[in-house]
Amino acid sequence: MARAMKIAIVDDEADMRQSISQWLALSGFDTETYGSAKDALAAITGDFPGVIVSDIRMPGMDGMAFLKRLMGMDSALPVIMITGHGDVPMAVEAMRLGAFDFLEKPFNPDRMTELAKRATHARRMTLDNRALRKELSDGSTIMKKLIGASPAIERLREDILDLGQADSHVLIDGETGTGKTLVAHALHAVGPRASKKFVTVSCAAWSEDQLAAKLFGPTEDGVPLVEEARGGTLCLEDIESLSHALQSRLLTMINDQGTPPETRVIAICNEHAPDKTLEQLLRSDLFYRLGAMTIVLPPLRARGEDILTLFTRMSEQFAEEYGCDAPPVTAQEAAQLLQAPWPGNVRQLVNIAERAVLQNRRGSGSIASLLMADNEAAGPAMTTEGKPLKEYVDAFERMLIDNTMRRHKGSIVAVMEELCLPRRTLNEKMAKYGLQRSDYT
Repeated sequence: MARAMKIAIVDDEADMRQSISQWLALSGFDTETYGSAKDALAAITGDFPGVIVSDIRMPGMDGMAFLKRLMGMDSALPVIMITGHGDVPMAVEAMRLGAFDFLEKPFNPDRMTELAKRATHARRMTLDNRALRKELSDGSTIMKKLIGASPAIERLREDILDLGQADSHVLIDGETGTGKTLVAHALHAVGPRASKKFVTVSCAAWSEDQLAAKLFGPTEDGVPLVEEARGGTLCLEDIESLSHALQSRLLTMINDQGTPPETRVIAICNEHAPDKTLEQLLRSDLFYRLGAMTIVLPPLRARGEDILTLFTRMSEQFAEEYGCDAPPVTAQEAAQLLQAPWPGNVRQLVNIAERAVLQNRRGSGSIASLLMADNEAAGPAMTTEGKPLKEYVDAFERMLIDNTMRRHKGSIVAVMEELCLPRRTLNEKMAKYGLQRSDYT
């Protein structure tokens, strides 16, 4: 869900504070005002969810000193400085110190609104990226993102926990949309390098010369990525796109590190022709260095009732985000979800779950129609492989109990009443499907 942004207005003149606050409030911003930098500093923390608008000339701590304190607290905090006529040189100095921008009095209110929009957008991106980085550095949190109870996903979790502790390089393969980048982050997060840097680059996103400069230098915008990742993990996405010349340089870098390697390399293959293996696309010596440990992610169609679990979780998340109810899943739709070929795997399922929620909010459409439309380009919407009826019944029954337990926050009595099940029968079915009340309370 979008993070609500605030705008803190700091000015010793009450009329100016009120004027700026009223204008920004009319423009849809949530404002708070402070009469001095000292008062503002008592309330603003490093992860302040918003933007600062501050006058430069104030008694006590002036705007420049205030800016320095804010930049020391959080250098990415957007600060808009308000200057009087003749203070432009001071404003330029403020920009050098890290201010987001400045306004010269008397300023155009529309210009203030425009700056506020830009600054709040930048702040939201910064905080969202920080939250993501924190989440991806937490091994227990990221492992919970690998949703499912199928044998395939259980094996994947075990592989991540085992290989995460090793020093060897890892090769990750699998169909598009199966979550290979997430697994790369998980391997880093559960291992001894979790506190070190995780640096990622797509080998397909740059020309050969650009990629060579980014990886090995020289570069104008910072240190080369192999240096930035030193001691941590270097994740190379689209490894199949790496030219033979860069494969040679990468192999030299790996060989020069010795054993155990100072920097771990995780290579991700995102796409290769069905008639060609990754071993045929890479130099054999590089392939054997990277592929000493390999993880092949299972396609969604091989994960059984995980499909219904994932669809339910994603639908609930989108329903919360859009402020509406998640779409109910009928027995027929559950069977269709289980039978669909899912060429786009989890990524495709997430997209369909979001569209199903939006359809349900409008009161039209069906999950079946979304599946049919989404798979037209890939051929028939249903696979030709059948499954025993009991598998569909069990998967649907588990989904119903799971959804109802989640909705009633683990209330056994409420679930019994809604599903018309005796307590003993409900207990037996929960034990059969591995569902525990403690997971819902």
